[in-house]
Amino acid sequence: MKITTPTIALTCSLLLAGAALAGDGLAAPPDVKAPPADAQKTASGLASKILKPGTGKAHPTATDKVTVHYTGWTTDGKMFDSSITRGTPATFPLNRVIPGWTEGVQLMVEGETRRFWIPVELAYNNRPGAPAGMLVFDVELLKIFR
Repeated sequence: MKITTPTIALTCSLLLAGAALAGDGLAAPPDVKAPPADAQKTASGLASKILKPGTGKAHPTATDKVTVHYTGWTTDGKMFDSSITRGTPATFPLNRVIPGWTEGVQLMVEGETRRFWIPVELAYNNRPGAPAGMLVFDVELLKIFR
């Protein structure tokens, strides 16, 4: 996926909004350092595990807009962003976020909560000013807009 100016702008907005709250964050999951053996892995290296099954039947496509609640941590356990601590879910076009999100959220159905271990290449690729390395996200898919 080519990183475009809108992608960078949305990513920066999400990061900046969450950065101020990082000190008031949610505790990192115990498996934040690496995906457990029972995590599903895609060909790209994205690992995930369903935390709560969903009630929906349809999966979003890359061009759909979604509403989610999420929390993101670095593998050292530092939370860097969370819609939960802000108290407001995030809505965005799925093809305007990091590749790991675009790929991973398409695996989900509405109501599902999933943990993702996103390799650096599918995250921010060590871009200055963004969280570095593999990232871990808990994502709850609230709504798909077609």
